[in-house]
Amino acid sequence: MKTKLKFLFVPLLFAGLSGSAQNTEKPNVIVILTDDQGSIDMNCYGAEDLVTPNMDKIVTSGVKFTQFYASPVCSPTRACLLTGRTPQRAGVPELVKAGVPEGGMPNEQYTMAEMFQDAGYATAHIGKWHLGQSEDQQPNAQGFDYSFGFLVGCIDNYSHFGGQYKNDLHLNGRLIYRPGEYFPDMMLDHAKSFIDSNKDHPFFIYYALNVPHYPYQGDKKWLDYYNKKGVPYPRNLYAAFLSTMDDNIDGLLAKLEESGLRENTIIIFQSDNGYSTEKAALGGGGSSCPYKGNKFSLFEGGIRVPAAISWPKGIKAAQVRNQMAFTADWLPTLADLCGIDLSVDDIDGKSLIPIIIDENKETLHDTFCWQFHQQKAVRKGDWKLVINPVIIDLNYRNILKSNAPYYFLVNLKDDIGETTNIAEKYPEKTKELEAIFNKWKIKNP
Repeated sequence: MKTKLKFLFVPLLFAGLSGSAQNTEKPNVIVILTDDQGSIDMNCYGAEDLVTPNMDKIVTSGVKFTQFYASPVCSPTRACLLTGRTPQRAGVPELVKAGVPEGGMPNEQYTMAEMFQDAGYATAHIGKWHLGQSEDQQPNAQGFDYSFGFLVGCIDNYSHFGGQYKNDLHLNGRLIYRPGEYFPDMMLDHAKSFIDSNKDHPFFIYYALNVPHYPYQGDKKWLDYYNKKGVPYPRNLYAAFLSTMDDNIDGLLAKLEESGLRENTIIIFQSDNGYSTEKAALGGGGSSCPYKGNKFSLFEGGIRVPAAISWPKGIKAAQVRNQMAFTADWLPTLADLCGIDLSVDDIDGKSLIPIIIDENKETLHDTFCWQFHQQKAVRKGDWKLVINPVIIDLNYRNILKSNAPYYFLVNLKDDIGETTNIAEKYPEKTKELEAIFNKWKIKNP
């Protein structure tokens, strides 16, 4: 049985954020989570060969984060997002595998969707789930009134075949068949319908895109565009899929505008991890430059992701924050912004409101720690230690093979690309950071 948290709607004064008067209306909330999007793969994050005006519009209309962290793969990030806890404490430290009933996020976890339900919101999951396939792990059992999408890690966008080569399209827990229909378009249609049904009622939508995760199936107009521009393979295919996603997001923003809801809708935008170099991803396509690493790696390119928050009614536009933050921080941040009294101390995230208000506020987390399989990492200030690091290549092999334990120490201020290992030069710093990780691990088994 779930242990419910205590919530009380408390209207907030948002003058400290945007100079607006007291807000007595609950804001709507949409969390957009993209899939395997590279660290810099938006124009506003430095990409010069992509077309991403609508994602950029979200970022520039609010607060852009430059040091925002996730897990190196999607299931742990999704669990972290929805629970406000580290993946280990959320019960999802690794990828959830298709056809493994004991995998997935435990039903006992209290989710962001349940938080909003308790505060009187209508809640919807639209898109990818990848947090379990058993009935008690599916979205409708985890706080979502409405759910459309798929349960496993990826699907073909036209056949909707996923894990074990079978249809994985679900509507409120029921398997449905829509062969030939393009999944991102279906997502948008369901989101629009949900907004229409709840435009006079506060709502929360978890809009979990499966783009630009392989298979790369972008719109022909974008394939033609990038081929004409001479973008090399497989970047051209990845880019076409990414710009197709940007069009999808434009449709979502347009729906909010035409419904008169954009001003009082909070939008969270984030990627779940770095870009993939798996064989199914054709060896890459995404970019983490200047960072090292990619999906599956605890180097920066695997875990540093684009992230932003926008709320025209309550947060000033065109802001940038360089403080460190991570996925679990969104839950308490949204609780604060929506006036929900989160009277619980059993989460790992911290509300980002102090940082949003004050660009000079220090980072709220003294340290960050990660563990994924044999990899371990800890960051404290500019110092970062990765133990047993990996980078996954085209053939899904670890190309940084070594005899464990292997310590890779870097000062990110001096070496943002993690190019030079200085562990032997600073043995005491290496020991200090490893001790921090070991202490963290006791609480995150």
